[in-house]
Amino acid sequence: MKVLLIEDEKELSSSITEYLQRENYLCEAVLTYEDAIEKINLYQYDCIIVDINLPDGSGLNVIRALKQLKSETGIIIISAKNSLDDKVDGLGIGADDYLTKPFHLPELNARVKSIIRRRNFGGINEILFNDIRVLPENMEVTVNNHLLVLTKKEYDLLIFFLSNRDRVVTKEAIAEHLWGDEMDMADSFDFIYTHIKNLRKKIMEKGGEDYIRTIYGMGYKFTDSAV
Repeated sequence: MKVLLIEDEKELSSSITEYLQRENYLCEAVLTYEDAIEKINLYQYDCIIVDINLPDGSGLNVIRALKQLKSETGIIIISAKNSLDDKVDGLGIGADDYLTKPFHLPELNARVKSIIRRRNFGGINEILFNDIRVLPENMEVTVNNHLLVLTKKEYDLLIFFLSNRDRVVTKEAIAEHLWGDEMDMADSFDFIYTHIKNLRKKIMEKGGEDYIRTIYGMGYKFTDSAV
């Protein structure tokens, strides 16, 4: 899952980023309003954590910019202000949640998980797709009740496919979701083929169907119907 943190306090930003990375998120961080606007215009995120008070602008305007882009990204506001007006304004323009500093990092993690689950899978605690069952809280996957052992990238790829099932997703979209802006330095997408091949093989070894369809010239579709 891919998260963008917009927080100008460097020490807090580092703490949150390191914590979320340990919790297996792909977490990117920026310190300013200008950099935040650039990021949301270039990349897609599952969740954005944004401070209201930035040195060169308002986090509320970041949220407004996201809504103008018709983004489906989940949004959590974090702010030192325990102000009802700030909370009402933020939620009123489209934020999903609000946390007042200081807060415990496990609480932030729980809020992020809840928002991503609600945004991508309607808030359910397990994801079922034919013979595949995923428990996101435990990052556990089974196929025909057999445990599927996946690498982190393979797991993230499966979740990305499941949240976009029956849609064509491009190689570029997959790469950006799994590697973030590090993909800007990549020479090719050959490594994506490897991850897709390995995921397909592991599912089929447990008796699952081959749901990953190659749409030539476009990308891939995760589906149980004929393409």
